[in-house]
Amino acid sequence: MIAVTHVPSPRLQDGERTYVGETTVDYALALRQHAAYRDALRACGADVITLDVNRALPDCVFVEDTAIVLDELAVMMSMGAESRRDEPSGIEPTLRRFRTIERVVLPATIDGGDVVRRGRTLYVGESLRTNAVGIAALRDVVRRYGYTVIGVAVSGCLHLKSACSALPDGRLLVNREWIDVSPLPPAVLVDVPAAEPWAGDVLVINNRIIASDAFPRTADLLEHCGFDVVPVAVSEFAKVEGGVTCLSLVFEQ
Repeated sequence: MIAVTHVPSPRLQDGERTYVGETTVDYALALRQHAAYRDALRACGADVITLDVNRALPDCVFVEDTAIVLDELAVMMSMGAESRRDEPSGIEPTLRRFRTIERVVLPATIDGGDVVRRGRTLYVGESLRTNAVGIAALRDVVRRYGYTVIGVAVSGCLHLKSACSALPDGRLLVNREWIDVSPLPPAVLVDVPAAEPWAGDVLVINNRIIASDAFPRTADLLEHCGFDVVPVAVSEFAKVEGGVTCLSLVFEQ
């Protein structure tokens, strides 16, 4: 497994915010948390690549949004926030080492954080960052490789992955208050505890689950489901609407 990460920008405080209020980011703590996050990726068996190409861009640490990496190709995103549209070009050379590159372009907009993969199906959030044109454009690209794209309305959070993550056994961890779950298979849904609405964002690597340590009830739930949970602290990234999936692009070499 490869995990592509990016060092936090000194301008992290200036990152985009939509559903969270503006609070002060402790940058020194963010650096320590990011280092510990990279250690967790390694502990789960990933080879970590840490980039420093977009340092001047406040949201550069949220590298997941720049692309999606499938078995056959990487698709560079056309990002919904104008302030972030220079990020994918910095990430592309690294992904090109591992995959053929395709891309979505304006007026289509799409963020990688809106794409949840379950087998050969990609659930794509129609959100403030991803529009219907972006979903259609991604569908046109990936159907040539045998993938199906299904749109999911997102209304209560920034990205689909803020409220929906794929688990190792094919189930989906969801906060159904923030998304329309009707396009999702009902038999595979696992609900986050009501007291932890932000807990739907978890990262699977080699059948282990990296999850924010801010959500102990969700960790207990996942452990009771038989999963090995690796807690990490991401408080400073949560202040800029980030979670554990946002901080890396993970794929098989």
